Amino acid sequence: MAGDEVTGSRGPGAGPLLLGVRHHGPGSARAVRAALEAARPRAVLIEGPPEADALIPLALDEGMRPPVALLAHAVDEPGRSAFWPLAAFSPEWVALRWALEHDVPARFIDLPAVHTLAWQRDDESAPADDGEAATGDERPSGEGTGADVRVDPLAVLAGTAGHDDPERWWEDVVEHRGTGAADPFAPFLALEEAMGALRETYGSGGHERDLVREAHMRLKIRAAHREFGDGVAVVCGAWHVPALRRKATVAADRALLKGLPKVKADLTWVPWTHRRLSRAGGYGAGIDSPGWYAHLFDAPDRPVERWLTKVAGLLREEDRIVSSAHVIEAERLAETLAAMRGRPLPGLSETTDAVRAVLGDGSDVPLALVHDRLVVGDVLGEVPETAPAVPLQRDLARLQRRLRLKPEALERELELDLRGETDAARSGLLHRLRLLGVDWGEPAASRGGTGTFRETWRLRWEPELSVRVAEAGIWGTTVLAAANARAEADAVGAQTLAEVTGLAEHCLLAGLSDALPVVMRVLADRAALDADVGHLAQALPALVRSLRYGDVRGTDTEALAGVAAGLAERIFVGLPPACAALDADAAEAMRRHVDAVHTAVGLLGDTPAAGHDDLRPRWHTVLRVLAERDTAPGVIRGRTLRLLLDDGVIEQDRAARLMGLALSPGTPPPDAAAWIEGFVGGGGGGMLLVHDERLLGLVDAWLTGVPAEAFTDVLPLLRRTFSAYEPGVRRTLGELVRRGPGQGGGAARALAAGTPGFGPGLDRERADAVVPVLRLLLGLDEAATADDAVKDQVAGAKPKDRGIGVAAPGAGRAADDGSAATADGAARDGSAGAAA
Repeated sequence: MAGDEVTGSRGPGAGPLLLGVRHHGPGSARAVRAALEAARPRAVLIEGPPEADALIPLALDEGMRPPVALLAHAVDEPGRSAFWPLAAFSPEWVALRWALEHDVPARFIDLPAVHTLAWQRDDESAPADDGEAATGDERPSGEGTGADVRVDPLAVLAGTAGHDDPERWWEDVVEHRGTGAADPFAPFLALEEAMGALRETYGSGGHERDLVREAHMRLKIRAAHREFGDGVAVVCGAWHVPALRRKATVAADRALLKGLPKVKADLTWVPWTHRRLSRAGGYGAGIDSPGWYAHLFDAPDRPVERWLTKVAGLLREEDRIVSSAHVIEAERLAETLAAMRGRPLPGLSETTDAVRAVLGDGSDVPLALVHDRLVVGDVLGEVPETAPAVPLQRDLARLQRRLRLKPEALERELELDLRGETDAARSGLLHRLRLLGVDWGEPAASRGGTGTFRETWRLRWEPELSVRVAEAGIWGTTVLAAANARAEADAVGAQTLAEVTGLAEHCLLAGLSDALPVVMRVLADRAALDADVGHLAQALPALVRSLRYGDVRGTDTEALAGVAAGLAERIFVGLPPACAALDADAAEAMRRHVDAVHTAVGLLGDTPAAGHDDLRPRWHTVLRVLAERDTAPGVIRGRTLRLLLDDGVIEQDRAARLMGLALSPGTPPPDAAAWIEGFVGGGGGGMLLVHDERLLGLVDAWLTGVPAEAFTDVLPLLRRTFSAYEPGVRRTLGELVRRGPGQGGGAARALAAGTPGFGPGLDRERADAVVPVLRLLLGLDEAATADDAVKDQVAGAKPKDRGIGVAAPGAGRAADDGSAATADGAARDGSAGAAA
């Protein structure tokens, strides 16, 4: 039967009008609009999932602002999803809008999403980005592709025309020409002829599943032809046009579709971004410069001049000097480059070269900003509230409106003061979303202070977060309920004690009072059964940090304080035996645990809970035991002595004695070097040596006494220790070592003197060298010169008679000499610091 074949024609009125396009191509979008205006079809068929037909009317809603995407996800497995992105310059979006504005039925005709998602499940090993050709079909993002070698039609056509850049060729032949007012169908006929030649040569081009999709499209076109006659327009990827025009029987097409796997799926509209339309975004949308294409589509005339004006505005916002003359000169240069390169109009490459040469002074630094903010862009679309959504998504949207947290594609920082009700609610929402795997916000270091009532977040909304919200919908219908259920499930399934304590901290940060009792019960059970001191030491800091949130967030942390105190008690008992017989790596790991527990005990001792008053003295007793135990590794003995010294619970004489024992000749050099790393390594260790010459003298005496054969073994450890100091500290230590600690210059003399510092007296020679510089900086020489001049005028004498004209140069030379002396001293200090 003739009605069972797709015959079509190359013009309107003689069968379906097939409009082959490049997805997200502004030239194709303009051509589609012109062709539809000329043909005035009775129905418009568009490449896309048929289940989304019910969502088409939302495209006219005032709240719908592209870029947007159709999202399909499996009902039983929301993480399995696919996207069909649409921008304002996408031909499919233009066709949708035209059909709705002219009250013409619009339908999607691609393979249903239930099969697309099932294909994903059957092809888990395939990459998510199909990298499909720009002028052909773009499969929905996330669809598997297999390992076949695929043909890029655009690259083949560009190569045939003698171009090595497919994007540049496409701009020349499509984007830079008019819509073809004389014959609006001519562009589609030319593109169809080219694609027909490619399909004859390459067949499916490695896109084997396209044969199934094209079979489904042909069936849909036949059904529309029976309903609307010849007044049917089809907007699809140009790659498919030859296959859709090819004669095929209904039986053959149905045979290709028989037995396809399927899953239950839901579809909705979600916001999209220009960044996700670019290839760099990982979604293979076929365009490198969505911001540039949006500009070409929106600009009514003079696109190059308008683009350069945008660039100038952006650079001015970044405090770069850009004038109107710069813009005019850049436009002239772009036109000249286009003429020299044989292009009809300046393209992105010409405008980029002009911006680099004229607006950027030959630098690529401004170009990076222009590319990120304009060529790609961070435009985030919007969807109306009436769009279908899971209950969790609706609750999140309600909270975003109430808390005035608008999702934005551009990354921004948010400073929160948790003493305010709104900011506290914002913090709770962001922490709950992180617990659900929706990483809209990421905690950052606060610049405003270190108090627990301040938080800083970096916010950036990505389109795939809509999928994460759909996935999290299995935990509950509201953000609070879902976060509580997820926390309880994670607590039960946690593998380590540290995971449970971290989860308890998250519960307090997120205000999950319903889940906290369950988490605390699991925590108490795990803590009672875990005998590994390392695990206990990893768990304690998170618990103690959580105790601080009770004051600012109003959370009851009494149960948490009891568990933390119990963990501390077990650590006190088990730490000394656990520090015996450790190799170098295990000793370093245990040193980090000791540091973390020391900080945690300090915070825990400051909490007003009962039974915490004696925790710090008992911890100090444990540190004393470790500092004096010979069986403990040197790095741990050195660190524990340092912690005792910092807390002021051990006398400096006692610390010097223990240090002398650790660095005695009988100690193997590697052990002594490890002790030094533990004692003076990390923050503040260098200043300790600077201000206590007795300790520095001991280190100096030990280092000079290390045998030559052992020095190469301890050198890497010492370099690692001292390289962590700031340059000023290293320079000061180098100077102290160069002249020797104390007045006598020897370690023994330094110990006998017993006076910390740089020495007993003032080095007048060095001080005199900088006096001229100080006088010059303070203006004392000029003031003295001015006073002498006034006195000379009063006495009737000329200034040159008093030698003032000779004194000024002398002062200048003295200043120069002082500067040279200072620079020379600094150079010596630097050399000494390097030697240290």
